[in-house]
Formats: sequence, C-alpha cells, structure tokens
Amino acid sequence: MPRRRPAARSPAADWLCARGGAAGRGRCLHVRAAGGWMAVLRGLGAARAAPGLWWRAARASAGLGGRCPGRGRAVDAAQSPPTFGFLLDIDGVLVRGHRVIPAALEAFRRLVNSRGQLRVPVVFVTNAGNILQHSKAQELSALLGFEVEPDQVILSHSPMKLFSQYHSKRMLVSGQGPVVENARVLGFENVVTVDELRMAFPVLDMVDLQRRPKSTPLPRNDFPAIEGVLLLGEPVRWETSLQLIIDVLLSNGNPGTGLATAPYPHLPVLASNMDLLWMAEAKMPRFGHGTFLLCLETIYRKVTGKELRYEGLMGKPSVLTYQYAEDLIRQQAERRGWVAPIQKLYAIGDNPMSDVYGANLFHKYLQMVKRDGAEERGAGGLWKPRPSATQSCASILVCTGVYSPKGPEATRPAQDAEEAPFHGHRDFSFSPGLMEASHIVNDVNEAIQLVFHKEGWAL
Repeated sequence: MPRRRPAARSPAADWLCARGGAAGRGRCLHVRAAGGWMAVLRGLGAARAAPGLWWRAARASAGLGGRCPGRGRAVDAAQSPPTFGFLLDIDGVLVRGHRVIPAALEAFRRLVNSRGQLRVPVVFVTNAGNILQHSKAQELSALLGFEVEPDQVILSHSPMKLFSQYHSKRMLVSGQGPVVENARVLGFENVVTVDELRMAFPVLDMVDLQRRPKSTPLPRNDFPAIEGVLLLGEPVRWETSLQLIIDVLLSNGNPGTGLATAPYPHLPVLASNMDLLWMAEAKMPRFGHGTFLLCLETIYRKVTGKELRYEGLMGKPSVLTYQYAEDLIRQQAERRGWVAPIQKLYAIGDNPMSDVYGANLFHKYLQMVKRDGAEERGAGGLWKPRPSATQSCASILVCTGVYSPKGPEATRPAQDAEEAPFHGHRDFSFSPGLMEASHIVNDVNEAIQLVFHKEGWAL
C-alpha cells in the first residue's frame, strides 16, 4: 500500500512528543488520520487484586525488575466514571509467543488502580481460538499480574454462540487443542472431529504413506450424515483436514459415498480467525488460519468451479466481533456501577488488516447507524444487539508485532511505492482508507498514555 502523507498531529500527539515518548526515547509518535469510506459493509455476519508474587513473576518474565506491585500504580482519585473503553489485541501487543512485552506491564500499571481493579472497561479481543476461554484468561492473569476474568476475553470463535440455529446439527469441527470442549462451550451439541471422521473412513486420508490403511476396510453405512462444518482455527495436519472437509462438502455430509454432482449451495460453513499472518517469537510473521481458509477456498473453487460460501465469518475484522466486544464492555461497566454510557472505544492492535481494518470498519458502521438511523443488526440478522451508546471506535496501531515502521511500505517514497498485497480475506473489500490507523505509536504503553491524555485522565 502506498504510503500516505501524514496528517497533522493531534494535541495528544504533540503532548507525547513533548514528553519524548513514554519510554523517554525522545522519539515523536507517528500519528495518522483514518480516511476513506467503505465501499461495501461486509463484516456483519457477528476483580480482585493479584498477589504480589504474580506481579513480580510477570515482570521477571519480561526481564524487568521486581518492584512492589502497589508502587507506581495509578492512585484512586476523584475520577469521574469512564465514558470510554479499550479493546486490546493480545499477540504482538501484550505478548510475543509466551513472553510478555515489557510495555504491556507498564500499561497495566496505568490501567489498574491501587485496589487491583481496572480503571476503565477493558476487553481482550484475540483471533486465537485453539484454547479455552478460561484458560486464556488464566494465561493473561499470570502474564499481566492482575486477575483477568473469562468474560473479558473474546476468542475468534466466541460470537458463534449467537448462531443457535446450527447448535443442534451434527457438525464437523476442525482446529487443534480442545476443539470439542470449545464447540460445546459455544453451544454445539453434536460434533465430530476430523480425526474421528478419518478413523471412520480410513481410505479418505491418503497423503501420509505411514497412515494409509494396509488393507481395504469394509464400507460403512452406519455413520450419521454431517450437517455442517465448524472451522475454529488452524489444524495440525493441513492435508488431512483439507481433504476431509472437501469430501464432506462434495458428498453433502456423507463422505463414505460418492455423488455424481456436488451439491450447491453446499452444507453450511462457519469459520473464525481470518488472519493470514500472525506474530510469535520468530522474526517474520507465521501462517495463520486465514492461510488455511485460503487453501480451502482455492481447492474448492478449482474442483467445483464455484466459490466456497460461509454462513458466518467471525473474528477481527468482522463487525460482528466488535458488536460482541462492545456488548461485553457495556456489561463490564454496568457490573462496576459506572452509570455513564461508554461512548468511545479504542482498539489497540498490531495487524493493519485485522485490528486497524476491523476497528475502522466498525467505526464506519456506527456512523452509518447514527447518520441513517438504520437498525442495528448482528449475525446476519439472527441476533439484534442492545441499543448502542457507542459513537466511535478509534484504531491505534503499535509497532511491536506484525506492523513494522521499518518495513518496505514505510520507507519507500510514495511516488515509487508499489501497491502492497492485500492480506485480507476474500469476502472483505479492499479499501485503503480502512487500513489507515487513527494513531500509530511505538507500543501499548504509549497507546494508553495517548488515550488517557485525550480523555483528560491522570496517568
């Protein structure tokens, strides 16, 4: 994507520049104004204080000193109830792999008061999905040094709870980790794993010579038909999952048989996590579930000549995911007794395609609802969210993950720059304006400082 001319700095940016940045490095923040208008809105588909040992262990894991957890934290004052909240990405913003990013600990010293409670509502929105929600909350609690509740965590597939019309159907589930437990938590009552399907029909999985059956088994006619497909995250054996999912779609849920003509429309497919790439400990990004979806879509189209269709696409940048997050932010504020409505959301992430695009898409959706008086809809019209008080969603891009200001797109002269490849999903229109972050900062700590200053909150 060609580099755009930076917009005029905001007063908040000038303040951070004057302070030399949160880390005292004397660098001015790079601030851009989000621009452009979406052509097609297609994203709509869907505390208690921690023990001091937790805080010291978290700081040690980041290579920081072991200060007393209460020292340096935000002190309670006569602060008015918050009218804003944070949507925080995890990988590349708070952690890299299994190590916490040091700036995240500094950020939460500002976000958490002297009683170990959050000063503003915060929801963690990740496109990860190969873990249970409560396990992810425990993992974050150990890393960040305060107790994260499960209902503060949104996994990529969390909005699948809203697709109740599929919960009683027999669904093939793909992914890794606790896929059956995750599916049941989401409400799906009758699921079959890819491994269970392979064991029932061993002649379907033929790529790995070591796993091919030594003799031809008798055909089975007692295996109930599959009625849909759940794609919760990237599997381990891609070739096996790709083959068996295609078999199920082409056979209308009866992979032990063959059909002369593949049915179309095919069985319903629900998918989550469209990230082509994500950032771990490696120097370069790793393949995400979006890459697996790309493989599946390409194979299906090559074999049938038709497009693979989704009944629901969840995870960032889907508008449904942001509606779901907004509702959790509102519930969190109500539980804390904060009577003022949450009017502004700040989404902090490291991936321009999922975090920035998604936040900007949701912002445009909010503006459209406000301007046109349109009725808010969710999950393809299957779920109606509560009336929203949220007026805006600002995107803040950090440089500790997928996005790098040293990348080619940030250093080439604008007139010589070639258009960068679009890493978004096929079903989301490419709109350069939606890829432009409202603000670009070094890390999450600077992002929190920026927002607190804009909102007139003490640091």
